[in-house]
Amino acid sequence: MNARLSTFLITSVCFVIAFLYVPIFMLIAYSFNYSKLVPVWGGFSVRWYEKLFFDSPEIWEAVVLSLKIATVNACFATILGTLAGLALVRFGHFRGRTLFTGMISAPLVMPEVITGLSLLLLFIWLQNSVGWPNERGFTTITIAHITFSMAYVAVIIQSRLAGMAQDLEEAAQDLGAKPLRVLIDITLPLLAPGMLAGWLLSFTLSLDDLVIASFVTGPGATTLPILIYSRVRLGLRPDINALATIIILVVAIGVLLAAWIMFRQQKQRELELNMSEET
Repeated sequence: MNARLSTFLITSVCFVIAFLYVPIFMLIAYSFNYSKLVPVWGGFSVRWYEKLFFDSPEIWEAVVLSLKIATVNACFATILGTLAGLALVRFGHFRGRTLFTGMISAPLVMPEVITGLSLLLLFIWLQNSVGWPNERGFTTITIAHITFSMAYVAVIIQSRLAGMAQDLEEAAQDLGAKPLRVLIDITLPLLAPGMLAGWLLSFTLSLDDLVIASFVTGPGATTLPILIYSRVRLGLRPDINALATIIILVVAIGVLLAAWIMFRQQKQRELELNMSEET
């Protein structure tokens, strides 16, 4: 029975891994295809990488715009989400808490189509009422991304605060430290891992968003997901495969670097623990 169960589990895991990663490997392989027809193999070539780097300025403009939006969004979403998480966990039951909690949680469950449409109507109303924003682009996309990214950061900070003891904060207050000094010197350093996780998640969500950005953008402001989607609708193109391969490579390097840093930190902690036990 155990042997059959083990065989079933191994087969299931292999099937899931193949289902997830075989298409990625196929995409990487066909990025080196000489033929313009993606499904037809015409021999090994790097012509599409050359076209991507030297003959596709619109792609790099979209990449730069997406990175700018993602960076600004991640910074503001982390700040606002951290403040929201602190308010929900450390301020107890205050007036309007239920409404505030609902407003923070709404972007997590609201369909992206509804969020994008509501924000579009908001920007149109503001433009007709006060003349701002005068055009839809970087600013409107960034604001839209912040509205849903900060909700994810707030959830992460709430979880971090819920499992974090308040002994150090209470001790600092007993010694005469003011609340702002306690927040800066103790609470925020303890929240740093959660804030970093929220920043990275916000950056990824912004860089990956298509639906909301397509509602609140305008002419001349094309993010990378919108550009890729518009090109794929007209047919698969090998230069898009090359771009996707570069993105996969960058993500893989980032994951390996993070794993190496975590491994080094774990080894350092084990070494310090062994030294403390020996002494």
